[in-house]
Amino acid sequence: MPITRCKPLPDGKLPREAVEAFHRDGVLIIDGFKSRAECERLRERANTLVEEHGPRAAGTIFSTKAPQHLDSRYFMESATGIGVFFEEEAFDVDGKLAYPLPLAVNKLGHAMHDLDPVFSAFSKGPALQAVSASLGVAQPRVMQSMYIFKQPNIGGEVVCHQDSTYLYTEPMSVIGYWFAIDDAHRGNGCLGGIPGEHRKGLKKLFHSKADGTLATDELDAAIEWDMSALEWLEVPAGTLIVFNGCFPHLSEANRSAQARHAYTLHAIDGACTYPADNWLQRPAEFLARGFV
Repeated sequence: MPITRCKPLPDGKLPREAVEAFHRDGVLIIDGFKSRAECERLRERANTLVEEHGPRAAGTIFSTKAPQHLDSRYFMESATGIGVFFEEEAFDVDGKLAYPLPLAVNKLGHAMHDLDPVFSAFSKGPALQAVSASLGVAQPRVMQSMYIFKQPNIGGEVVCHQDSTYLYTEPMSVIGYWFAIDDAHRGNGCLGGIPGEHRKGLKKLFHSKADGTLATDELDAAIEWDMSALEWLEVPAGTLIVFNGCFPHLSEANRSAQARHAYTLHAIDGACTYPADNWLQRPAEFLARGFV
């Protein structure tokens, strides 16, 4: 069964059958959620932030295959800042950037939605609040934001994973809000996901240890995802894809000449417990807020 697509009702809420599909499949595609003009404004601002913050970045590479950021203070500090993270293939054999800065960045993270007015405007509003309410979230709290560049030619592969591995609550409540800034298709590394596999639970957990280091633990080695059921989420710019934190998803490397920019928010239900060993922690003066 193809992943369900819908449009919000006149009051902004989601149709009942769409909500049922989200809980059944762990994913839902909402067509035309943002205008192309809104997407272009966010792209322009993201490029500006790269120019502003990139020269001071630590050269940290972001990779789901070999997470070299595990011991990086820069990575940890990005929880309450705007960090610039580079593509694996952006550097030459001498460790110098082989591409212009705007074409070398993998992502921005992880607090643009709170710190930058353009990102904040894109990340909040009654439309997102209505979607959250439709999905049954009592007290939405946006914990992090990521702007993904998926650069032409060197946009890195993202291996199959669950977002609740990196951000979790008890009970599970993480929802990802993924916005297509560019048209996303197989040629430029669109998302792929496995509907229904979220019901198997969480396979791995990335967390901080008592000594301050970060580690990934396997919670359930018996969990195996049915890769034969993988579906590709080819969507135009402005589309919103919402998915359960345990929804397994991936993207292929981008070897095309076309970028595939996207923007992701991760929100939790404030009524749930947020463990102290989550890597992303917010001090009392920087508490997470909702969509309105």
